[in-house]
Amino acid sequence: MSDIEIAQQARMEQIIPLAQSRLGLDPLQLDPYGHYKAKISLDVMNDLADKPDGKLILVTAVSPTPAGEGKTTTTIGLSDALNRIGKKSMVCVREPSMGPCFGMKGGAAGGGYAQVVPMEDINLHFTGDLHAIAAAHNLLSAMIDNHIHHGNALDLDVRKITWGRVMDMNDRALRQINVGLGGAANGFPREDGFDIVVASEVMAIFCLSNTLKELKQRLANIQIGYSLDGTARLAKDLNAQGAMSALLKEALKPNLVQTLENNPAFVHGGPFANIAHGCNSVIATKMALKLTDYVVTEAGFGADLGAEKFIDIKCRKSDIKPDIAVIVATVKALKYHGGLNIKELANEDLSALEKGMENLKRHLSNMQDQFGLPCIVAINHFEQDSDAEINLIKTTVESFGAKAIVAKHWAEGGAGAEDLAQAVVTMLDESHAECRFLYQDDEPLLDKITAVATKIYGAKDVAIDNKVLAKLEKFSETHSHVPVCMAKTPYSFSGDARLLGAVSGHTITVRDVRLSRGAEFIVVLCGDIMTMPGLPKIPAAERIDISDAGEISGLF
Repeated sequence: MSDIEIAQQARMEQIIPLAQSRLGLDPLQLDPYGHYKAKISLDVMNDLADKPDGKLILVTAVSPTPAGEGKTTTTIGLSDALNRIGKKSMVCVREPSMGPCFGMKGGAAGGGYAQVVPMEDINLHFTGDLHAIAAAHNLLSAMIDNHIHHGNALDLDVRKITWGRVMDMNDRALRQINVGLGGAANGFPREDGFDIVVASEVMAIFCLSNTLKELKQRLANIQIGYSLDGTARLAKDLNAQGAMSALLKEALKPNLVQTLENNPAFVHGGPFANIAHGCNSVIATKMALKLTDYVVTEAGFGADLGAEKFIDIKCRKSDIKPDIAVIVATVKALKYHGGLNIKELANEDLSALEKGMENLKRHLSNMQDQFGLPCIVAINHFEQDSDAEINLIKTTVESFGAKAIVAKHWAEGGAGAEDLAQAVVTMLDESHAECRFLYQDDEPLLDKITAVATKIYGAKDVAIDNKVLAKLEKFSETHSHVPVCMAKTPYSFSGDARLLGAVSGHTITVRDVRLSRGAEFIVVLCGDIMTMPGLPKIPAAERIDISDAGEISGLF
């Protein structure tokens, strides 16, 4: 059966009884969205303040390939497996963006028998969080042009407006546009453009805020552009933060759903990891750590992007740290990194597999040596995998100083990941390592960029032209203490998606830098990365349909 067929046959429990029995929540602390989805009151955190935190398990992966690695699937399967072996566990993952759902991915709620449900709802609109984020972002955009139209008391330089617009769909035609055309009644003409919602600074602020008060403060500090004399202008100069916060009030509450095995799951927040910081909301993670003994969360794309940002941005700002990392790899993905054509990945090829292991080795070394985390490699199993290939991964990983466990959660659900769950629990019991940051707050911004490029990406140096360097120096005057958020292709350690494996000695080219003043980080645009993706030649949207009876097909 397909993923959506499996999800449609799931026997879900009603969300309020599930929240009562599994999490000890009072029905009055939940706002149900139908029978199987609910938002959790933020007041729950006050009630749980004195309760100790559970263990935080970070699931990451090798560099992604067209073959798929199954990171979200592994995250869900591992949490189900922990519950099966008698541990109280909860999963925390991001909300899917509809852009990739209709573009490359076709869905992002796990797969096989390791999914979060209701799958169609989660992939399509869900509880409306991403729409609320888009509305808050675009409200500020409208207020900027309205202010200019009605006299421009802030003396905004229309050539230096840094706040654009967003939508939750891949549309390359909107990357760079002109607005205000059609005469004086429509405002002043100027250049503008769209990003995808998950790249919005409002999304980043939403996911990094601990409270509604903090959300409002961060929104107030969003930089919208500059005045003619070069003074930075902020959202609070337009008094926009109150209305923006009002739009986000309900969205800020974590979304509670369940896995196919009726275990609780938070699905909340959705920044991309290639152009944003790639992890679910701080509120959901912290709440889950109070409600359960083990929290399994993921960071987007490979460990060089998602895991690095999870630690250097999310953990730095939220005072939480993962206790262990699980790195997901597949035989197919490693053979692809070893140079094997995608059409040949089902064939046994130990030579390509051995070569591709260098990609896994780099990610494993980064997590262990740079961040100090104990690691387990999860081999996400496919039926075409040969015993010889599995054994090669196990023995090679052992030579790297780690352990690899086969997991069959896609086909068997939590039962197929019990060995992985037991290995994780054992390592957590035995390890006393503490996660550390890659760089310190007081290091110069350029040094932070260089640290990520050289220590994580294996680059020899960083190339930044004088114009971009001048912007970075300007940001350093007021924001030298903030972390950097690298926006880079997820498919390679370099800025070139074609360079697979564990490329090293390359140069990372920084095309631009942007100040996310409210989120408090610097976005570093590398290579040709885009903050508004385009649809592929054959988008997933062409396969998605709905029957006369209202049954959706084509999501996966």
